Amino acid sequence: METPDKTAAEAQSSDDSGAAESAPATSIATQSWERASADPTYRAAVVDLLGALAYGELAAFERLAEDAKLAPSLADKAELASMASAEFHHFEKLRERLARIDEDPTAAMEPFAEALDEFHRLTAPSDWLEGLIKAYVGDSIASDFYREVAARLDADTRALVLSVLDDTGHSSFAVEKVRAAIEADPRVGGRLALWARRLMGEALSQAQRVVADRDALSTMLVGGVADGFDLAEVGKMFSRITEAHTKRMAALGLAA
Repeated sequence: METPDKTAAEAQSSDDSGAAESAPATSIATQSWERASADPTYRAAVVDLLGALAYGELAAFERLAEDAKLAPSLADKAELASMASAEFHHFEKLRERLARIDEDPTAAMEPFAEALDEFHRLTAPSDWLEGLIKAYVGDSIASDFYREVAARLDADTRALVLSVLDDTGHSSFAVEKVRAAIEADPRVGGRLALWARRLMGEALSQAQRVVADRDALSTMLVGGVADGFDLAEVGKMFSRITEAHTKRMAALGLAA
């Protein structure tokens, strides 16, 4: 049985590898970008995916930099600033890849700005602990979703996506601080559990909206491009994401 003291980074690594491996490999997954991108629908889906990821990383950078203002100590402020820097580096990698495949990074990101901005507007943290929960829970849900999709990508794009989903230090830092706060004042736990449930609902709604609004991306998910991935599998994918969320809540010492 996994103990609550297991580091979030270890738990995250286990969850992430399981998510990526849970879906069956497709023929596209064995191809290079050059070969796979000959299919215009697949190419459009990848541009959408990279655009959504790039804007997500840019928004994460902005959010973490803003959340640093809520930090109770200089050391905590510096930790969040370091995480923000890592997110911006991920954004740069995605922007560079889009440019290399002759796509305008700004144009690729624009279709996703409204949905992501709305998510962040609806889930603006009111204090330091809510900001940590959002960084840990909200970002992890998004990462689970993108890792599921990565299993259906060509080898080159998959490697890039997985590299920008690397943990920037959110997990262990958030778990340590949140658990310490709950230990100091158990009443905090109930409020944070409710906040995490809200984040889960908003994050899943956002993911579903992004997929539904982009034809090429939804086609890839439900089987038009990535053979063998049907609507039933989409349901299983979101079930796996929900299960991973429950495990993260346990790591925080909160009820899902």
